[in-house]
Amino acid sequence: MSAAHASRGWWPRTLRLRVFFILLAGLAAAYGLSLAALGAERYLSAKAVMLGTLESDVATSINILDRSPAEDRPWLAEWLARGSYRFVIGPGEPGVAETSTRRREIAARIEEAAGGRFPVAIRSIPGGRERLQAHLTLNDGSPLTIDITPRGVMPVASWLPWVLAAQMVLLVLCAWLAMNQALRPLGELAAAADALDPNRKGTDLSETGPSEVAHAARAFNAMRRRIAGYLEERVQILAAISHDLQTPITRMRLRADMAPDSPERDKLVHDLREIEALVQDGIAYARSAHGSGEKEARIDLAAFVDSLACDYQDTGKDVTVAALVEGVVSTKPHALRRILSNFLDNALKFAGTAEIGVERGRDGRTVITVRDRGPGIPEDMLDAVMQPFVRLEGSRSRDTGGTGLGLAIAGQLAGSIGGSVRLYNRTDGGGLAAELVLP
Repeated sequence: MSAAHASRGWWPRTLRLRVFFILLAGLAAAYGLSLAALGAERYLSAKAVMLGTLESDVATSINILDRSPAEDRPWLAEWLARGSYRFVIGPGEPGVAETSTRRREIAARIEEAAGGRFPVAIRSIPGGRERLQAHLTLNDGSPLTIDITPRGVMPVASWLPWVLAAQMVLLVLCAWLAMNQALRPLGELAAAADALDPNRKGTDLSETGPSEVAHAARAFNAMRRRIAGYLEERVQILAAISHDLQTPITRMRLRADMAPDSPERDKLVHDLREIEALVQDGIAYARSAHGSGEKEARIDLAAFVDSLACDYQDTGKDVTVAALVEGVVSTKPHALRRILSNFLDNALKFAGTAEIGVERGRDGRTVITVRDRGPGIPEDMLDAVMQPFVRLEGSRSRDTGGTGLGLAIAGQLAGSIGGSVRLYNRTDGGGLAAELVLP
């Protein structure tokens, strides 16, 4: 695996999650910077308050202890103690010279508090906690030690972590809401593009919402209408050409039939029949694209399929019925017959036999399947053969390859009755299965 692929392995694949994480990371970073700035400000404020208070209070306390009788100094030292420092009557503990910047600042404030009247020696006391001692001598020669334990940042209220957690949850919710508002129209547009079928009348995308979303919806709706118009024009041209060709073809057939018998005449008649069949398929495709105008009727599906199979059997074709499900469906009988006939004709052409079955799907829809044991269709061509004029056989002979419109007509008619067509290769013994799903 390349380094680029490895570095992208943790990155979400969906745009929704990517935008969410980017937005959340930006908000969390800004929130973290705000907290860091607030913490720094609290630290500096606490430091300024501590140093200012230390200087003024220590100066006052030293003067009080210096002017008080020696026997009163112990209880005065306890009374003058504060949270960050206390007074000890005595020499204190030995230590080392202070090194950190903070300790030097505290030492400078203690020396300023002494006012130069009392020489001060500042020492750092080793240990786990930060601790300083200032050693000085009062005017009567008594040693005095100021034991200092600097405080850090001011203590945090117990409710503050809960507020911070609630703010983070609010950030997540806001990021998710903003991401959904931004990407929901994109998802609707993608779903509409996936469902786009110019052969079926669909509903337009809603053109409400923000101006960018409304503009994209209007552009998509206009594109869908243009595509439908182009296909409509193409089908109309095909229908017009096919219809207009029927008259000259009929005249040519009459003239060929009146000509003397000869091999050339027979070849000409054969060619005219192929042209006539191609024209009829073109007209049938155009009609299936526009809808035949046939009205729906309720039919007994088992009897309908059995009757269709018997018609083929009467002409000597090997068509069998594998299974039938009793029931009545509402559909267009002529369109349904044309679809199944196209499936059966293809199966008989390439396999010599065909098997038809009807079953009820798990979702309650009716599935009619025509199976054969022919060579099947390459997997990468299963979708392509449903398009007009696509043929797997390249000889261009109608006896072996047809016109390439049979499956396209079946797909158009299936759409007109609210169904769908699917082709797949059989895995148990080979062959092809053409499946029609009825609503």
